[in-house]
Amino acid sequence: MTLISDTAPEKLPAINQILQSIGQAPVTNLDDRTNPDVAIISTTLAEVNKEVQAEGWAFNTEYEKPINTINNGSSDDKEYHLPEGDNILQIDLSDKYKGDIDVVVRRQPTTNGTTGVLKLYDRYNHTYKIGTTAGQEFDADIIWLFDFIDAPIPIQNYITAKAATIVAQRILGDPAVVQILQQREGLARSIALEYECNQADYSIFGHPHGNRNYTSYKPYTALQR
Repeated sequence: MTLISDTAPEKLPAINQILQSIGQAPVTNLDDRTNPDVAIISTTLAEVNKEVQAEGWAFNTEYEKPINTINNGSSDDKEYHLPEGDNILQIDLSDKYKGDIDVVVRRQPTTNGTTGVLKLYDRYNHTYKIGTTAGQEFDADIIWLFDFIDAPIPIQNYITAKAATIVAQRILGDPAVVQILQQREGLARSIALEYECNQADYSIFGHPHGNRNYTSYKPYTALQR
């Protein structure tokens, strides 16, 4: 997926909503040369967008997505490089691999001092080579990062409200204004959670995806920590 610039005109309504929340007039463009606060708001909105989406919602979570290790014609190419790394917030192999492979995201160090590549690292077997053969396919659960304008409206509203609270703290520092915006943020989050429950069809038994139920909480997995 392609991320839109943080200064894309599609974000103008959210930027203006935050400006009005801190008592400033709306703007007609996102040129931060005419209003320096626009740059602060735009940056904050991008930060909060990533923070909120990292929680994992129905719209940006994908279960059992097939992924392949690298296959360059060599039997040694058993690694998985993160494609579009900025778009993946969380990735883990599906539950069916537990006990054999346990992956985390790490940047493999280089010997020449250059920035390494983000890869999956198997901490169970202590190696970046997660496949037994080159080009092996795995199923992964992935939380994707979408652009702000591609998020559902209730999520956009929550992100905007949360960003407004942070901007008020950074620019105004008025506790009374911050408290009012925090109340609005709480309401926006409750609406977002209601949307999430309806969208993902949650129940006390978990939620279905595919032809089986989602794996519910297991006390012994917490005890292992």
